[in-house]
Amino acid sequence: MSKKTNYSYIGIAFIILVFGIIFVPKIVDRITKGDVTRQESRTDYANEKTTKVSDLVFIPGVNGNKKVPEFSFTNQDGKTITNKDYEGKVYVIEFFFTTCPTICPRMNQNLVKIQNEFKDFENFGVASFTINPEHDTPEVLKAYAKAYGITNSNWNLLTGEKDAIYKLANEGFYIYAAENKNVEGGFEHSGNFALIDKNGFIRSRKDEAGNPIIYYEGITSEEEQVNDEGQKEQISDLKEDIKKLLNE
Repeated sequence: MSKKTNYSYIGIAFIILVFGIIFVPKIVDRITKGDVTRQESRTDYANEKTTKVSDLVFIPGVNGNKKVPEFSFTNQDGKTITNKDYEGKVYVIEFFFTTCPTICPRMNQNLVKIQNEFKDFENFGVASFTINPEHDTPEVLKAYAKAYGITNSNWNLLTGEKDAIYKLANEGFYIYAAENKNVEGGFEHSGNFALIDKNGFIRSRKDEAGNPIIYYEGITSEEEQVNDEGQKEQISDLKEDIKKLLNE
C-alpha cells in the first residue's frame, strides 16, 4: 500500500472523528429534548395524544365493580334512550322532578354550568331521571330543558314507568328517591350526582381517609363555596374528575 493511500485513510478517519465529536452530542441532545421525532406515513408521534388511567376509583359492588344498571326510558324529544346510548361517554346522573321547589333548581343550575364548561366535548353528557313521571311528560321535560338552557345533545331528561325509575334510583344507584305527600313538593330525593366513565362504571375520588366518596353533592354551587353545614362544595371536584375521565 502506498503512502498516498495511507494518508487518504488517515484523512477520512480524522473527518469521521471530528464529525463524531462535534455533531453526535448535538443530535443526542435534540432527541433528548424532543426536537427530533420519527416521521412515518402512519402517524406523527409528536402530535399524538396519550391517554392514561386516572386516580379515580371504582365502586365495589356485589358482583365486582359497580356499573350502571340497564335502563330504557323516554327523553324530552320522545326518543327511547337506554344505557347503551351512553357507551363511550362520560356522564353525570341525577334524579329530580320539574316541579321541585327546593333543591332541583340549584342542582340543575350547577349542571348547566358544567354543561357549558364541557360544551366542546362530544363524549360528555348528563342523564336526568324524573321521579314524578306522571306529571313530567316529554313535553314538560322539553319545556324545562329550554327554560334552564339545556343544549347538550347528550343531556337526556328521562321519564317512564314510575316503579322502574324508583328501582333504578334506590337499588341501582342507592340514590334515595321517594314519594312523600308530607314534604314540600310531594317528593323527596337525594341531591347527589353520580359520575360514570366511558365503560359504564361508577367512579369517584377518595376522601381524606382514602375511602371513595361515591357521590358528589350537587346542591351547593362553586360560588357558595360551602353548604349550610360548612362542608366544601363538590362541583369543582366533579369538574376536575370529569376531565380526568374524558382523558382516560
